[in-house]
Amino acid sequence: LVLSSPVDEVLARQGFGCDDHMNQGDVEYADLVEPEAIKEALRMNIVAGAQCLVAPTAGITPACLRACGLETRGSEIVHSALKVVRSLTPQHVLVEIAPCGLPLDPSSKNSLNEHRDQYARAARFCADETFDAFFLNGFANPTDLKCALMGIRQVSEAPIVASVTVDGEGTLADGRHSFAEALEVMGEYGATVAGFATRALPEAAATLADEAVAKLGLPVLAQLVVDVVNPRQGEMTEANPYFTPDVLIGVAAQLRDHGVQFLRATGHATPAYTAALVAATAGFDVKRPDVDG
Repeated sequence: LVLSSPVDEVLARQGFGCDDHMNQGDVEYADLVEPEAIKEALRMNIVAGAQCLVAPTAGITPACLRACGLETRGSEIVHSALKVVRSLTPQHVLVEIAPCGLPLDPSSKNSLNEHRDQYARAARFCADETFDAFFLNGFANPTDLKCALMGIRQVSEAPIVASVTVDGEGTLADGRHSFAEALEVMGEYGATVAGFATRALPEAAATLADEAVAKLGLPVLAQLVVDVVNPRQGEMTEANPYFTPDVLIGVAAQLRDHGVQFLRATGHATPAYTAALVAATAGFDVKRPDVDG
């Protein structure tokens, strides 16, 4: 299944944010005041063939809401975003929750409890809503991810898609922990889908998929991070391997062969990237060596 690309790039091109760049809270604010713009960005993903729409709710932890002056409107943001998403009748709906951004001291019980509470409170904003899964996305630290999983599990039994940002060497975005450590947390604390986001070359992405398949018996999500598109870039580079939607057709087929069951283009991806992933995977069965033989 293919997940919708972020709405940020489409909204930025329509003039949201400053200097064509979306700031923290811009999308959540647009959920409230410009739902039609959100709907149009998501509709483009439906036209592209995405089976899973990701609700633009990443910043609904109380700390994120407070940082952008929306601390009293968490439930309202979730309700507005999901109303728009459901109106497009996708096969599946995911509620995205990003890291809360608070300082984290793994040795402090108070710090850990505060982090768990952030994600539990975010999940409570969704208590009366209809959706298929939570999407913990953009995590850079296994301890923060553990807090998020534990916090959501305090209040909900809904499926959880968990994803961490990792480079081609298997190092998380915090520069101190490994993808293997994150996978251990996903397996132990109730993730339903194990995911990663990377801007690494396709071969490295395939290796990350192999690691997830080998370590856990869970479905795997691969997110391919698109950098700012340079019209003059004519070939794949290590700095921006996914520079055009056409590249994703071959990469998607490669990742499917390595057992990936969910795909997404993220970063500066547009719905055109979603369409390429759909074109490469539509009508094919998942290949899972650990299941098929």
